[in-house]
Amino acid sequence: EIGGTWELFRYPGIRSDSDMFTFGYSFRPWTGGKILADGASIKNYVQETAREYDVERHIRFGHAVRTANWSSEDRQWTITAENEQTCETHTFTASFMVGCTGYYNYDKGYKPDFPGESEFKGQIVHPQHWPENLDYAGKKVVVIGSGATAITLVPTLAETAGHVTMLQRSPTYLMPLPSTDKVAMGLQKLLPEKLAYKLTRARNISVARLLYQRSRKSPKAMRRLFPSIIRRQLDGKVDMRHFTPDYNPWDQRLCVVKDGDLFDSLKAGKASIATDRIDRSTPEGIRLASGETLEADIIIPATGLDIQMLGGIQPTVDGQPIVMRDKVIYKNVMVEGVPNAGMIFGYTNISWTLKADIIVERQACKLGV
Repeated sequence: EIGGTWELFRYPGIRSDSDMFTFGYSFRPWTGGKILADGASIKNYVQETAREYDVERHIRFGHAVRTANWSSEDRQWTITAENEQTCETHTFTASFMVGCTGYYNYDKGYKPDFPGESEFKGQIVHPQHWPENLDYAGKKVVVIGSGATAITLVPTLAETAGHVTMLQRSPTYLMPLPSTDKVAMGLQKLLPEKLAYKLTRARNISVARLLYQRSRKSPKAMRRLFPSIIRRQLDGKVDMRHFTPDYNPWDQRLCVVKDGDLFDSLKAGKASIATDRIDRSTPEGIRLASGETLEADIIIPATGLDIQMLGGIQPTVDGQPIVMRDKVIYKNVMVEGVPNAGMIFGYTNISWTLKADIIVERQACKLGV
């Protein structure tokens, strides 16, 4: 069904890591004051937009595209897709093909092989394949990772778990962000819906752009700024070495903390952070390189996703395979050596949708739509 990430991922607390006024569609306002929305709300927004613009009738659900071959002689693409319920194969032809699949493998997440993993007596649960009825109430949980998924999971699990430990190999730059935008809500009351959305969107783009540009131009100043914000949040109750990366801001993606919930969990003692490397798994939990053992009933490797371009389709041109990693991508759309094809690839340092909007709008202008 429609929803993508927001349909497939079911782990507790799943939410956007981008503000919804820039992550939302340019042509359909995101209403309400939520900046960081939960997964169910985003899924509902995507589905409502699809229904409003009559997109659903153009989609063949339950089909997996297997192959795509461009024929220079026929000047067209031939695409095969499998109906995953009946196993029937269907063939389609097209003069132009566009890939809108993102860059992750949604069939499986990335998880390193940790030594001794088979010895662990508890459960190991990857966030991408979260069991529907996982019981973590009162249990000791270790979340491996320090990215957006871990930042989301830890405070949510800490509400009912016995204790949650976030185990990170190295710190990440974090930025607390309120979940509601009172200014946006005020504008929505005073102005027409689309105008209020446009103004809020423009403001948030400007703020995000400024933060990124200052991080690149004045890294020393920003390396002082971000930890100082976190220091005020923690009130001296947590060692700042867990929040002081050894790289410059935006060398890696900046993670946002909704309403400072991670910091609240740490201050309350419901969660803790360990910065260390994993030596091996043990029957009781995880032994660190320092020799310390983190006891666990449940281990959650929030270690990311596998990269996969074009949804795993292996495109060919006149029967010759296209190796995507060897190709130059022009303006995040056109692929070197692949005729009559494009792919939608968004921004990585601001909301993905903003770039997708630009790509589609420019293409629509060229086609006179």
